[in-house]
This record gives sequence, C-alpha cells and structure tokens, in this order.
Amino acid sequence: MMRQYELVDRVSSYDPSANEDLLNRAYVFATQKHGDQKRASGDPYYSHPVEVAGILTDLHLDTASIATALLHDTIEDTETTFAEIEGLFGREIADMVNGVTKMSLLELSSADTAQAENFRKLLVATASDIRILLVKLADRLHNMRTLHFIKSDEKRRRIAQETMDIYAPLAGRIGMHNFREELEDLSFAEINKDARELVMERLSELNEQSSDMLTEISDAVSTELSKQGLEVEVYGRQKRPFSIWRKMQNKSISLEQLSDIFAYRIVTQSEDDCYRALGVLHRTYRFVPGRYKDFISTPKINGYQSLHTTVIGPNNQRVELQIRTREMHDVANRGIAAHWAYKDQQDEHPDIAKIEPFNWLQDMVEQLKTGETAEEFLENTKLELFTDQVFCFTPKGRLIALPRGATALDFAYAVHTAIGNSCIGVRINGLKLPFRTLLKNGDEIEIIRGESQKPMANWVNHVQTGKARAAIRHSLRERETAEFMALGEQMIESLFAAEGLAAEGTLLERALGVMHYESLDLLRLDVGRGDISAADVLLAVMPKKRRRRSMFAGAMRGLIGRSSQRTTSHPAILPLNGALYGAVVKIAEDHFPLPGDEIVGVVTMGQGVVVYPASAPDILDLEDKPERLVAMKWDEKPETLFASRIHMTAVNRTGSLSIITQTIADFDANITNLSFIQDSDDFCDLTVDVEVRDVEHMDQMIDAIRGSRVVSEANRVIFKKQNFET
Repeated sequence: MMRQYELVDRVSSYDPSANEDLLNRAYVFATQKHGDQKRASGDPYYSHPVEVAGILTDLHLDTASIATALLHDTIEDTETTFAEIEGLFGREIADMVNGVTKMSLLELSSADTAQAENFRKLLVATASDIRILLVKLADRLHNMRTLHFIKSDEKRRRIAQETMDIYAPLAGRIGMHNFREELEDLSFAEINKDARELVMERLSELNEQSSDMLTEISDAVSTELSKQGLEVEVYGRQKRPFSIWRKMQNKSISLEQLSDIFAYRIVTQSEDDCYRALGVLHRTYRFVPGRYKDFISTPKINGYQSLHTTVIGPNNQRVELQIRTREMHDVANRGIAAHWAYKDQQDEHPDIAKIEPFNWLQDMVEQLKTGETAEEFLENTKLELFTDQVFCFTPKGRLIALPRGATALDFAYAVHTAIGNSCIGVRINGLKLPFRTLLKNGDEIEIIRGESQKPMANWVNHVQTGKARAAIRHSLRERETAEFMALGEQMIESLFAAEGLAAEGTLLERALGVMHYESLDLLRLDVGRGDISAADVLLAVMPKKRRRRSMFAGAMRGLIGRSSQRTTSHPAILPLNGALYGAVVKIAEDHFPLPGDEIVGVVTMGQGVVVYPASAPDILDLEDKPERLVAMKWDEKPETLFASRIHMTAVNRTGSLSIITQTIADFDANITNLSFIQDSDDFCDLTVDVEVRDVEHMDQMIDAIRGSRVVSEANRVIFKKQNFET
C-alpha cells in the first residue's frame, strides 16, 4: 500500500501547486474512519481508497480528485455524513464524494432491469462532473485487480460481466484506452478463463519462437526514421489477451493466422513529423492497402488522434504502426484526464464543456429527457459504446461522426431531431437512395424532408445510434398519447350522445373534481388507454341519473346492433379507419374479422380498444362488464388489407399445394403464413394466413378453393378455437 508521503510526493511531482495539507488531511481522515474494517483479501479496508488515489495520480488528476478518491467510501461504509465532508474539505469535494457514493450504492444485480437502471443513474450522477466517473473507474479497476479474493463464483462473474458490459466500454468512450484494456482483460480472465489461458499458452509459444522480434522491428523502424532526421520514440508492445481473442472471434481465424499481435507506437516531435514519418515508412516498406487511417485530421469522438497504417516490415513481418505526437500519445493513454491543466492556479481545470468525450456524456443524459425506459436507454447507449466510427459530411461541409454501421437516417438525427423526424429520403454523393442505406467514410449526405412525414415504428430497425432510437421512440410515444386522447374523447362523446348529452363545457368539467384529474386531456387519455371507462365519466357528471349496469348493457347492445347498419351519421359508433387502426385501435390476436362482419370493441387496459368479431366467445364473457364494450363500424372505403385465415383439408399428393397457392394468387390475396399437419396418408390439414380486402373477397376465394379437385373442405377462421363441425 502507498504511504501517505508517497502519495503526496506523486501528486506534487506533476502539480507543484497541489494542496498538500488537503491531501494529508484526507489520507488521515480516511484511515481513521475505516479503522479496523477489512477487505475480502484480509487487508485493511483503507488500503483500497489509497490504491484508488494512486491510480488517479497516474492520470495526473487534480488535488480535489485525489482527495475524493481517498474519501469515496467514507459516506457509504462509515458513519461519516455529507455535512461532515463539506465542513472539513469543502463543497466541491463533498459533491464528488456524494456522486461516487450514489453510484456505489447502486447494488449490482444480474437482473437486466436493475443493471439498466444502474447505468442510467451512473451517467446522471457523473454528468455534472466527469471527475466522478474517473474516480469510479479507478475504483472499479482496483476492485477488478483484487476480484480473485471474493469467494462467491457467481458474484465474481456478475461483477466481471458488468465491468465488461459497461465500465470497460465507458472508459474507452472517454479515451482511457489503458483503463479499458486492463478492465477487459481482468473481466475476460473471470468470464472465460479457459479461452484466456489458451491465448496465453499460444502467446508464450510464439514469444519463444521470436523472442527478439519486437526489439528488432522497433530498432529497424527507429533507424529508418532517424536517417531522415526525425527524432522519434518507438514503443513496441504485445496486445492483451482479450484484444487478441476478440479479433480472432471477429475474423474467425486462429492465433497463428493473426498478423498484428504486436503494435508499434511512434511518438514524434510535431504533427508535421507524423506525416513525414508516414511517408518515410511507406517508401521504405510495402504498404498494406486499406489499412491506412488518419485520425489526426478527423479525430475520434473521444479525442483520440493518430495515424494508423500497416506495412510489410523487416523479415516480411506484417507490422501495425500508430504515429502520433507526445500530446496525442498522452491523450491516447489518459483520455479525458489528459485535458486537465495545471499551469497556474487561476486555470486549475479545463473547460470540460468543450471536451468531446464529455459532450458525448451530456448527449447521453439529454436522451433521458425523452422518457424512454432504462432498458431502452441501456440498449441505445451500448450501441455506441462498442462501435468504431465513420465520418460523413453535410452539403455545406460540416463533419458528422457516427458509429460504424450507421445509416443515413442516423445522420439525419445527428444533424437535428426535427430533420430526422421529417426524413423521407436522402441523396448520398448525389444519388437518391433509401434512408436505411449504410454510410461509408467520406460520404456527403443531403436529407430530403417531407412536411407531413412522421417517424414510423419500423424506423427503429433502420438506425444504429442511441440518439436516433431515443428520438424515434419519443416521437412514437407522443403520437400514441395524442391518439389515445382522441380515442378517449370519441368514446366519451359516443356514450354521452347515446344518453342524449353533449360531452362538452361545464358538464364534462364536473368529472375533473369528482375523479381528481387536473385536465380533460388527462381524463381522455386514461379513457382511451382503458384505465377508466367512459361509463365512469358519465356517472361522475350525472350522479342523479346513476343507472344500473343492466341499463348500460341495454344501451350498448343497441349501439352494437346499429353498427351493422353502417350508418355514418350516428356519433355513438367508432369507425375502424386508417386514423385509428393499428395505433390505439387493434384487432384482437388470433381473431380475424373483415369488413362486412359485425365487430365490437373492448376497452383493454394499456391497449386502447381491441376489436373482436361480434360472434367471438370473448364478447359473451363481458356481458357483466358492458362499460368495456364499444360499438364499432368499418370504414366505408378501407385502404388496407386485413389479416384472415383459412382452414382446409387437402388431398396429400404432389402438386396439391401448388394448385391451392395459385388459386389464392389469382384472387390477388397475399399469403403471409402456411402450416400443415399430416392427418393420414391420403389427406393433410392446412392452415393458410392471407391478407384480403373484405368478407366478399374472402368468400369468393374460398368458393374457388372448394371447387378445386385437391381440396375436400375449406372454411374461413373468424376467431381462435373455432369449431368447424357441421
């Protein structure tokens, strides 16, 4: 464990203005408060915060961050209070300790919901100060280094999996690649110990065969660059086991086939020298096409800058090279922590609002305002944590960085949410293409907008970024809410009209006080969702005319009877039309009513109105709940096809299925599913799902199928468990 004076000396070595008294007081306070507490390893508990502080000194963080690391477990694990920390160390440190405490109190759970909610809270807790996340990452790193002391196999695996899923990619997303690689490898050792040991064995064998290769290549590259007057430092390193394993899995190759187990970093004096070094290396060694990337002119979102190239180097070895300046090298190793400056006390901290990785974190927190669930948020964010980037341009030359695999629709949402919501198509490099088109580096994208366009549910399947997914789902939720309100309003007006009342003005407002609603919109919303019934609203405003359920039942039966008459003027009947169908009015699962059938709506909690054939057994079960029934009618000119089902018995011989499907095709019906059961050697039972216009269309097609020599019986299925016996 690091001693008190050693910790202070390490901070002072990179920050001469460090408040040594503050650090000494925090060190002593932490050791006293944790007292005799022990870790799973048997070490004094205070050794943990001291080691976390030591990890942060490697990042050259400020005094407040180091003090926070020393104190980060005092509120959670001792009797220390926030007020006590604030009084002794100031509000800044108290807020950071409290932020880390909130994150630590989120008990890790294997349940997806708990993990998702924890991750959401984690980002919210760190949004105000990125240093909270840095302390938490250092805390997790030290815990992973000592994970083997935990006796429970299940607990070790759970912690390792969460580290692999969330903390390691988070570290990478803010540019802390050293943290990410170590967290991944420590997690890998727990999650897939056999695989890691296999990789280690193969690496050991490889090192025995070419033990001097790393040094030889480094010296050769350094010599070539020195000949051209370039002052450089060349670092060669072997990639970590998990990085090697991941590449083997992604490329489906063996370790022997993997050519870039070693990576070489060339640190130059200036940005110009980076490009000069690249030219020297490409002239000296054969360049591998498709392996050059310039992250200096177009940095990654996490601030990473470097030139990447692969050449066939000395001894015909394939060599992966990264060329960067000292400052770029520092950012690559320390990520967002490298942005902290200590030139003078007046500029103790950088403007974190201008740091790209912090902007990404702020964007993530903005997504929380869309009202999405924790599970959606975790899903959306993971998409961006694990992906590389493509760089695309607007017609005016603005650069947009997106995850690899992003589509043009992602690009539209990256420009602005309103542009994404109204996107109807795109032009990529001048060509008009679908907005689901995958983007490539250097593409120029022009968004084509439509005034009446609105996001559709299937758009979620055509985007990759969390921002786009969140915006689409937010728009869908808003539209669904508006549709539920409209449905609720129609249902109230329909029932009131049946009673000879107008659902408006002061009469309807009475319900607000009686039913404890703040507005009519919220009341209509709950009626549309099925949380309350229109009958409840009627009884609330007309207490002197309170009726028995049987009277309501009679009124509803009367309305349902009128629905078959297809009268468009009666306000008590809801039309099943394009404005409602498929949104807040849905046809019941495994029920297949068609235009021309009598239908009844059932108010179903959370779903709105679910439509059934009037003859369905489910309707008979609601005789004692008439307030849930809604009279329905079909739109006069439906513009859509409706799902239906045919059950038939066919002759079991070659060509029978072809004759049946051709008959269906001749009637312009679309087959969506087909299944059959071998009933005997001579016959089989077929169930065919088709899309048709109406009852007349269906009846004509079934008559034609019955006339076929290969079909002995054919019947339309109207609802599940239908009996076809005559």
